[in-house]
Amino acid sequence: MHRLTPLAESLPATVPFVGPETQERSRGRPFAARLGANESGFGPSPRAVEAMARAARDAWMYGDPEVHDLRHALAAHHGVPVESIVAGEGIDGLQAYLVRLLVAPGDAVVTSLGAYPTFAFHVAGNGGSLHAVPYRDDREDLHALAAKARETGAKLVYLANPDNPMGSWHGADAVTRFLGDLPEGTVLCLDEAYADLAPAEAIPPLDPTDGRVIRMRTFSKAHGLAGLRVGYAVAHPALAGAFDRIRNHFGLGRVAQAGALAALEDGAWLDHVRAEVARSRERIAGIARANGLQPLPSAANFVAVDCGRDGAFARRVLDALGARGVFVRMPGVAPLDRCIRVSCGPEPDMARLGEALPEALRDARA
Repeated sequence: MHRLTPLAESLPATVPFVGPETQERSRGRPFAARLGANESGFGPSPRAVEAMARAARDAWMYGDPEVHDLRHALAAHHGVPVESIVAGEGIDGLQAYLVRLLVAPGDAVVTSLGAYPTFAFHVAGNGGSLHAVPYRDDREDLHALAAKARETGAKLVYLANPDNPMGSWHGADAVTRFLGDLPEGTVLCLDEAYADLAPAEAIPPLDPTDGRVIRMRTFSKAHGLAGLRVGYAVAHPALAGAFDRIRNHFGLGRVAQAGALAALEDGAWLDHVRAEVARSRERIAGIARANGLQPLPSAANFVAVDCGRDGAFARRVLDALGARGVFVRMPGVAPLDRCIRVSCGPEPDMARLGEALPEALRDARA
């Protein structure tokens, strides 16, 4: 028989997200509108699709372990040294590497209660001691996060800006002040998965000389390449270089690297997606208001919709939407769980949402 480590033996089997495919198998039929995973229903750049098709002919070869072309293109795009760029298997994969680098069993880590759960999953898997503070006014509470970091001597603090699951955000100046409030020796993991969709004033300038913070970005959201799992981080060269000690050097295949590089170069498509997301956010907000619900302001490719009651009611709304073929998700912690979270999507999906929501609310109220 296998022998798990004591740490692994102590952990429950955890699935941070139940995938829509799992739910479809349980339902016995597919969803008509996939609006729960914050994917881009507007699709990837046609140039990226063509690049992936060309690269597929060479899929018998491993991808470049240095991810040379993509890293150099990202460095040029952001105006930072290539030594400050780390590429990996999505932000989830990069978070796993970061936690493995910094967090030993018992080390304190600080996050927000109800924030992106995969980060907490990685901390638990490495034996870290996770300390969570509640949201305040549907935003991550920067003051409370900094205070908890000072109280615990945290080695690592996690902040998503814009935030998932609420879509809220802090301005760049507030994030910069927050960084200054953290204790010496604490590293901030700044998850900027939605940076390409956020207002410019929400994103601080990149400074790869600042060893206190690592910035994480992705091709899964605005670039529409969630199925490839390509993310990258910008960090001080010393921290970025440390990833080479533990990362999977062949984690990004040739097709993924080619698709991400072509997507990065197609700024016109990114502008198109931004416009579509903005229209879809307004469409979701209009559908919510038409049904007596309150949409929250969002800087992401989804809208959190306040259902006006508690988490049990919001869960009934979510389940009733699912029964009508509309896949959405919801936050998992009160009071955030009074909301459902609806991803942006093309107009046919918005129409399905508009048809299903009043019926779902009727069932939930009954």
